[in-house]
Amino acid sequence: MTEKNIKQPNAINIPTDSILESISDGVFTVDDRLKITFFNRSAEKITGVSREDAMGMSCAEVFRSSMCETECALKQTMDSNRQIVDRHGYIVNSAGDKIPISLSTAVLRESNGKIIGGAETFRDLSEIEALKQEIKGRFSLGDLISHSSTMMKVFELASAVSVSSSTVVIQGETGTGKELLARAIHNLGSHAKAPFIAVNCGAIPDTLLESELFGYKKGAFTGADKDKPGRFALAENGTLFLDEIGEISPALQVRLLRVLQEHCYEPLGATTSVQTEARIIVATNRDLESMVQKGEFRQDLFYRLNVITIELPPLRQRKEDIPALVDHFVKSFNVLQNKTVSGVTEEVLVLLMSHDWPGNIRELENVIERAFVLCSTKWISVEHLPKTLTGLKSPVADVPNMESVKHIAEEQSILKALQRNHYNRAAAARELGIHKTTLYRKIKSLNISIPDENNSPK
Repeated sequence: MTEKNIKQPNAINIPTDSILESISDGVFTVDDRLKITFFNRSAEKITGVSREDAMGMSCAEVFRSSMCETECALKQTMDSNRQIVDRHGYIVNSAGDKIPISLSTAVLRESNGKIIGGAETFRDLSEIEALKQEIKGRFSLGDLISHSSTMMKVFELASAVSVSSSTVVIQGETGTGKELLARAIHNLGSHAKAPFIAVNCGAIPDTLLESELFGYKKGAFTGADKDKPGRFALAENGTLFLDEIGEISPALQVRLLRVLQEHCYEPLGATTSVQTEARIIVATNRDLESMVQKGEFRQDLFYRLNVITIELPPLRQRKEDIPALVDHFVKSFNVLQNKTVSGVTEEVLVLLMSHDWPGNIRELENVIERAFVLCSTKWISVEHLPKTLTGLKSPVADVPNMESVKHIAEEQSILKALQRNHYNRAAAARELGIHKTTLYRKIKSLNISIPDENNSPK
């Protein structure tokens, strides 16, 4: 049977305009002067500009995008005769809102091939961007990043206390990000635009710390030739963050207690009290309750401070966060050092996952920064790591692949969830968000030991 003998079905003639009006993407066309000649219904909806108003206007007037001035996709297409596909950017709608879009372009020609204008389709990405932000919000708080179920509880508690003015105690080992958490609490609160003042109480000699906190008046002591405001005054109605609170002397503890109780203080050499509206957040890497029992910290101050306590877990207890933290530091140092490092090799990631990180996130950040200094390639490799890491004899170090990395992260996550729930597997499964039979299967496949009733591993 020849091609001529094949009967073709009757073609249905649908006007092009009808098709363009029925699709959800915005579509418009322009002439050779970039004046709009067609504007479909979806374009009206996305931009908030009616077809009647848009027709004859320049596309730059309608879309008000930064791309219009320097990177006009339609102009580039018409000048180069090359279409653009799926370029991302922003437009500003009639209400002044910034709308994320993806766009594609093509040229319009006459029958003789002459370019007479251009066509553009664009898609509103607002819902997708909102979903991305929602997902991101679940795993970050300020500059803190985590996928750990333990840290999710920290994020939830920090978000809850941010709306109050209560005193907060942040406990955690050195390098866990106590100041970052304090800043996040401040930035989430109603006084986010007020100052955030941080003081490391362990880094300032006790004889100077009092004047640093409360300030002094002219003539209070030799050399005080003018008034100096203290950190309480500088904090105004914002947040005063006192790091390493366990290092302050008993005498200073008494003065701090008065501030917390009466919301006022006296600068050195002053004869009248000064009111303070600053919120107090303190942090320590020491066990304040144990210090109270030993007589090293005032009990009344401890109870005054200990309204809300947030414990930041060390990095060794949330190793599943290491890949995300490494990615974050790589992006940051690329900007700071003007480099284009893609990331770390799988072998490096395995070594990072195998380390116990006594210096916590700060130590990890230092390791990545050191690697950036030494790295002149796209990928950070083992040769860029310090000997403290490369000298490890990890049971997985000989298997440098992503499967071993996932194995470590999953094992750590399950083990910590079991420990937090006293090895109650049903409770651990609920915390991890998985079915208990899935947890049983993973425990068996990962060969995780569960203590029996007599606390002997089995």
